[in-house]
Amino acid sequence: MSDHTGTRTGELRSALLAWFDRHQRDLPWRRTRDPYAIWVSEVMLQQTQVSRVEGYWTRFLHRFPTARALAEAPLDGVLAAWSGLGYYSRARNLHRAAKQISAEHGGQLPRTSEQLRALAGFGRYTAGAVASIAFGEAAPVVDGNVARVLSRLDAIEGAPGDRAREARLWDRAGELVQGERPGDFNQALMELGATVCRPVAPTCLLCPWRDACAARAQGRVEELPPPRARPKKARLDVAAAWCERGGRILLARRPGSGLFGGLWELPSVEGGDGEALRALFEPPPPAGAGKHLGTVRRTLTHRELRIDVYALRLPARSVLRESDGARWVRPGELDALGVSSATRRALELGDAARERSTGR
Repeated sequence: MSDHTGTRTGELRSALLAWFDRHQRDLPWRRTRDPYAIWVSEVMLQQTQVSRVEGYWTRFLHRFPTARALAEAPLDGVLAAWSGLGYYSRARNLHRAAKQISAEHGGQLPRTSEQLRALAGFGRYTAGAVASIAFGEAAPVVDGNVARVLSRLDAIEGAPGDRAREARLWDRAGELVQGERPGDFNQALMELGATVCRPVAPTCLLCPWRDACAARAQGRVEELPPPRARPKKARLDVAAAWCERGGRILLARRPGSGLFGGLWELPSVEGGDGEALRALFEPPPPAGAGKHLGTVRRTLTHRELRIDVYALRLPARSVLRESDGARWVRPGELDALGVSSATRRALELGDAARERSTGR
C-alpha cells in the first residue's frame, strides 16, 4: 500500500470540500433536497453525459413528480419519457422500484443504503449516492470518475473490474466519506473526476489533492488507471417492416427484457432481408412485396446495430403471427409510447418514402 494512503483523511476531506464549494457546477438536481428527484438524477446520470440528462430530468419530474406518481403511471408512459436516453433497463427498474416504494414505504424512499439496496435497480453505487446526498448517511460511492481519482491518489494498481482493485477502491472511499457533509463529499469526488482528474489531459495544477497524489509524484497520472479492455462489438443485422394502413404504422412491442426491452418497434427479424419479413405475417405478403427504404446504423454498448427498413405492402387481412402486442399507430401517438431513437429514425425513412411517393 502506498505511503500516500496514510495521508490524513481529514486534510483530504477539507481540501476537497473547500474546492467543491468554490468550483461545483450549477446542476438542477443540486438545488433540491427531494430524495425522489435526487434518485432520478442518479439513475439518469449512469453512463450518460450531464448535458443530455438535464433536459430529460426536468421533463421527467414534471411528468412524474413523485415516486407514487411514477408507480401509478403505465410502463409505456415511463419508457416514452425515457425515449432517446438509452439503457432502457434503467427506466424499467425505476418504475419497478417506484412500485415497491409506493407499496412498502408509503411512497417515500427508505433512508438508509441497506434499505435502498432492496429496491429494483439499486446497486451499491446508487444506494450510496442517494443515501449520502439525500439523507446524509456516510455511505461510499465508486463510479468511473471516483475510481480514477482514487486510483491516482493512492497509485492503486489493477485493471478496471479486478476484484482486489475494486475492494481497495471501495475501502478507500469508505474511509474518506466519514465525516461532515458526506453527500457533498461524494458529489465533490465525482465532480473532481468529471472536471479535473479526467481520463486524458487531467488538469493536475487545479486539483486540491495534487500534493497528496501518488500518481503525480511518480509521474504516472496518464498510466493510472489502465484502460478497460473492451471486447469487440458483435454485429446485429435486423430487417424491419414499415407497414401503413390509413395513415397508421404497424408497431410491435419487444419482450420485456433484453435489448430495447418493452419498447415499441417496427416488426422485425434478425438477419435476412425484405423477403424474410414476409414470414412474420398471416397471410404473408406476396413475394417481392418489400421495397428497401434505407438503413439505420447505431453503435450500442455491446453491438453494432444495422436496421434495413423495407416498405411492405400487406394483404387487407394480414396480421402479425406472433407478438407481445401490436398496434396500428398514428404519428401523433408516438409520444405516448416508448420508442428508441433507432426506431424513430426507421420511421422517418418510411415517412420520407411516403412523401416522395405522394409528391408532397
